[in-house]
Amino acid sequence: MHDIRAIRANPAAFDAALARRGDAGVSSDLLALDEARRAKIQAAETAQAEQNKASKEVGAAKGRGDEAEFERLRALVADKKAEIAAMQDEAKALDAQLTDALARIANLPADDVPEGADEDDNVEVKTWGTPRTRNFAPKEHFDLASVAPHMDFETAAKTSGSRFVMLKGAVARIHRALAQFMIDTHVDQNGLTEVNSPVLVREEAMYGTDKLPKFGEESYRTEEGMWLVPTSEVPLTYSVAGDVLEASALPIRLTAHTLCFRSEAGSAGRDTAGMLRQHQFEKVEMVSITHPDDSDAEQKRMLGCAEGILEALEIPYRTVILCTGDMGFGARRTYDIEAWLPGQDAYREISSVSTTGDFQARRMNARFKPADGGKPQFVHTLNGSGLAVGRCLIAVLENGQQADGSVALPAVLAPYLGGKSTLTADGTLA
Repeated sequence: MHDIRAIRANPAAFDAALARRGDAGVSSDLLALDEARRAKIQAAETAQAEQNKASKEVGAAKGRGDEAEFERLRALVADKKAEIAAMQDEAKALDAQLTDALARIANLPADDVPEGADEDDNVEVKTWGTPRTRNFAPKEHFDLASVAPHMDFETAAKTSGSRFVMLKGAVARIHRALAQFMIDTHVDQNGLTEVNSPVLVREEAMYGTDKLPKFGEESYRTEEGMWLVPTSEVPLTYSVAGDVLEASALPIRLTAHTLCFRSEAGSAGRDTAGMLRQHQFEKVEMVSITHPDDSDAEQKRMLGCAEGILEALEIPYRTVILCTGDMGFGARRTYDIEAWLPGQDAYREISSVSTTGDFQARRMNARFKPADGGKPQFVHTLNGSGLAVGRCLIAVLENGQQADGSVALPAVLAPYLGGKSTLTADGTLA
């Protein structure tokens, strides 16, 4: 959500920032709505003052026996009352139009975000690890001999349709181990507080975290009006909605492992093979609520937490800063981490770490009391994948694959797998 006062103060700068995203300027339309809204409010206040004055004079006219003036004033009061109600209704309608318009405008990019049209213009800022050279052609995860019998797309399609998978046996256990490893790392090493959060949320929570009104088609809504979360960013971030926090309570750092649900609207034909793009998946999410002065440093810290998971798993990756044309709607700045997938001979996104500034906080009215006792200010909110569990499973399987179809597993997973370190060619742990 944007501050209309800031747009009033510098509409050209607002439009210029939107232009960096490739969006058309809208300040003139917003300011016209705002001017009409304020004019109605002012007119209603003027009429209210006239009504109050006439109300005081009614009694005086009655007291001195001036019936004609008494009736005139009484009719004036009644007329003003109806006039005020009509103008207040018009002001509310204009306010709703303005709020809805502001809610559909993307966040403004930070000054250091590179300009560009799409993912081809993202800028690489880091690489880690070297993809291994093999004396055989690497396969994609679903074609590995050790994996294929335990990654059941046919049965999932029978029960749920396309873009679902049933993981079985050792592959299901490795998937579970990855999630446990991630959560333990974030809690024990990175200082996040673990949360077991709902995956059904109210519409207000989706709106407050910028998933509505513009992107409702990308998520699933129940007949009762609840929403299945696209990520636990929604309940974790919205947990401070309406709060006025003490400055000393910041930063708040949270993590959760949940199911996530996305309709994948607009992705027809993309990544249809394997489990890279699913309607239902699991993710370990990180959310931070910070003081505005600390949010940029917090984003770098969160990025390091996500990168650390891949490094512990010995998966090569690269980190890119997204250009203005590739950033998500609510992001002010986003870093993507892309894991190396030898089966595709490509880096693929496995985490996005974004700062929204006060964009979400304004929508959900989340504030803090400054330490100097000044007026409450909006917090800054950040979110990041730490990591997408299914995509991490793909990376582990493909990077660890051997010529016979077995998989050498990362050492850090052994404590979660009963000390086992290999997925054998016949699909058992050894």
